[in-house]
Formats: sequence, structure tokens, C-alpha cells
Amino acid sequence: MFMSNPSSLGSKYPAILVRNLRKRFGAHIALDGVGFELKRGERLGLLGPNGAGKTTLVRCLSGRIRSDAGEIKLEGQSVLPEAVGSAVLGIVPQELAIYQDLTAYQNLCYFGRFHGLRGSDLKFRVAWALEWTGLKDRRSQLVRHFSGGMKRRINLACGVLHQPRVLLLDEPTVGVDPQSRDRIYAMIDSLSDEGCSILLTTHHMDEAESQCDRLVIMDRGRIVADGSIDALIERTIGSTRWVRLRFRRTQDAIDFEKLIDEFSTHIEEFIDFEEGSVVKIRMNEVARNLPLLIGQLEGNGIAIEDIEVHAPSLHDVFIELTGEQLRDD
Repeated sequence: MFMSNPSSLGSKYPAILVRNLRKRFGAHIALDGVGFELKRGERLGLLGPNGAGKTTLVRCLSGRIRSDAGEIKLEGQSVLPEAVGSAVLGIVPQELAIYQDLTAYQNLCYFGRFHGLRGSDLKFRVAWALEWTGLKDRRSQLVRHFSGGMKRRINLACGVLHQPRVLLLDEPTVGVDPQSRDRIYAMIDSLSDEGCSILLTTHHMDEAESQCDRLVIMDRGRIVADGSIDALIERTIGSTRWVRLRFRRTQDAIDFEKLIDEFSTHIEEFIDFEEGSVVKIRMNEVARNLPLLIGQLEGNGIAIEDIEVHAPSLHDVFIELTGEQLRDD
């Protein structure tokens, strides 16, 4: 069993409860009344553009910094920087928190002792971790010689050796190849299957969709959305679909954009080429409106050469809520 105290899963308290959290750095407001909860056994994705406040939030949750106001409760207990229960909370940072000049085995032993493991318990957990990461045969190699994916797996193992009931995962697959990502996902699955409650921050929309039960999206220090992917799509984009048409005019045609406007809620893109044109529109009730649009176009001297229909994705939700402007802060 992974869990150090499975009976705690029956508790009435959520794994993490955050209320009206505020944090300011000088004139910059990093957290502006943030509130959400991580349910027991849940995998919650934390998303947001650069500067949204995710890093500050995770540091508050981990006890690395104090908030200016608000409340954080871990399994019903208030969290203070000096009082984060090691048996409850595990932290796996985005930056590799392992020693490059130690072997995989030595790293695991060190972090196991740091988390209070001794004797046979330490020996058992290190053996488990080497098996879990698939690095048993590399136990005596220096971590500096590992690939990026291997380092990520050891980094994850070092953060959960003490069997925490709540885990903060910050960008666990950044910079790794697809095979390593799949292995890390399988490792996370096993933690979740044993009842660990996981808060995962990521910039990968596909990772958030496949690995999380629910999503919280932050922007400019606030929570702007909280719910399942389907609920967020319905709340922001609704039943609209993106439709991309490639066409050419076979004769003098009517005003194309005027006709498109009748069947779309938004024209995203309209490009004319010498050999044809492409338009990308957002359309409601595609099953009814698209055949009508095609009929109108073909009846007015426009030949359709290709059609693509795209269901809304988490990426679309993210852009809808946080905007398209690039942020480097």
C-alpha cells in the first residue's frame, strides 16, 4: 500500500482548502482572494498563463512563504511554514531537487532520511522506489549521467518516499520525451489509485485533460474558472464548433463575408490565395447550419474543396478565459 494512513480518507475535511488567499510583493498583487479545494483522492489541475500566480500559490501551500491574508487548511488543519506535516504533504518541484553527484540509491536514502524514514522502513521504501521508477538496474549510477526523463522519475520518487496523503506536483513532465511522459503518468496513476490527493500544475493542455479530474484556471492572481473540462467548455464556449472551409470561386460570387456572417458567430481567419481561399469560423448548431451554409455557397458560385470541424478543447477554453496575448512576465 502507498498510503501511510488510509483511514484518513474517510475524513469530512478536503485534502486542501484555500479561502480568500492574498499575497502582495510590493506593488504587485500575486494572489487576489484565491479560493478553491482539493477533494480527497482527486487529481486537480492548476493552470494559468505566466504571471497568473500559480507559483506563489504553490509556495504558500507548501509552507515556503506566508500569505498576507486568507486561510489554508491541509486535511482540516491550518498550514504554517514551520508546521507542514511531513506525513501528510509531499512536494515535487519543477526544478530538479536531487543531488547530481549522488547515485539514484544515495539520493533516495538521503531524502528518505530527510522525511524521517529509518532502518527497515527506509530500506523497504528505497527498494520500492527503484522498482516504481524502473531504475533498479541504474541504482548505482550517478544521477548526473541520467537522461532528463530518468531524473524526473527520481525527483518524483524522492518527493513521495514518505507516503504523503497529499501531493503537490509542479510541472512533473517538463522537458521530457513522450516515452518518459507516459512512464511518469503511469507513476502518477499508481499514486492516485492508492488514494493520494494530487494538485498538478502544468502548461500542457493535453496533460491537464488526460491526467486531471477537475481544473482550476488562474489569471492575474484570481481563480477565473473551476470545474470539469466538459463543464468549463459548456460555460465558456458552449455548443459552438470551429469550422474551417477551403474553397474557390467558380464564377462571380456574392459577398462571401456577408453570407458567412449569417451562419457564424465569429470569423477567426479569412485568407485569400491565388489558387483559392480559407476561412475559419465559429458556428452554432453545426449539424443544422453547416449544410445550409454549404448549400448557399455552392448555389452562389463557390466550390467547397475541404471542410474541417473541430470540437472545442481545453486550449480553446484557456484562450477564451485568459486571452491570446503572449506574456513573458
